[in-house]
Amino acid sequence: MPNPHQTATEFLSNIDADWKQLIETIGPCTFVPNAEAPYASLVKAIAYQQLHPKAGDAILSRMLNIYANKFPEPAEILATEFDALRACGFSGRKIETIYSIAEAAQNGLVPDRVSAEKISDEALIERLVTLKGIGRWTVEMFLMFTLGRMDILPADDFGICEGYKRLKKLNVAPKRKEIAELGLAWRPHRTIASWYLWRVPK
Repeated sequence: MPNPHQTATEFLSNIDADWKQLIETIGPCTFVPNAEAPYASLVKAIAYQQLHPKAGDAILSRMLNIYANKFPEPAEILATEFDALRACGFSGRKIETIYSIAEAAQNGLVPDRVSAEKISDEALIERLVTLKGIGRWTVEMFLMFTLGRMDILPADDFGICEGYKRLKKLNVAPKRKEIAELGLAWRPHRTIASWYLWRVPK
C-alpha cells in the first residue's frame, strides 16, 4: 500500500539537503488523524494543555469514570458539578473552558464533524478562538489531528521552533513570525513538515 504522504515527503525532501536527510533519518510519515467529534477533540485538548501526556491521561481517565467510561455528551458535562470536575484534576480555568465548549457544541458554535469539514481553516480558527480558554494553537492541533487538514503550521509551537533550530543547526530558535515566513516554502504540505520538525533528532 503506497504511503498517503509520499507526495509531501518527496516535496519536502527536494527543499534542501537538511530536509532530505531528516526525512531519510525519520523514515516514512505515519501521520493519521483521529475520527473524533470536534467537541470531544477540543475537550481533550484542554485536558492535555500545558501538562505532561501522562498527567493528561490520568485526568481524562478520572473524568471518564464519572460517565461510565464513555465520553460525555455536552449536556452531561453541563449537568456535572464544578467540584466533580475539579476532583478529576482540572484547574478552575480549564473547567470554565470545558463548560464553554459544551455550551458551544449545543448552540452550534462548535460545529459537528460534517459541518466542520466544509469550513475553511481560517474560518474555523476565527470561530473557535472566540471561546474562552481556546487559543490559535489549540485550534491548529484540532485542524491537524482531528480534521486532517494538510497545510497547517502551528508557528507558536515550541517543538516546531526548536526542531527547525536543530534541523538548521542554529544558535537561536526562530520566533513565530520567522517560522511562519519560512513555512511558506513548505506549502501545501505544512502539516507533514510540522510532523517531521517535531521529530528532529536531539
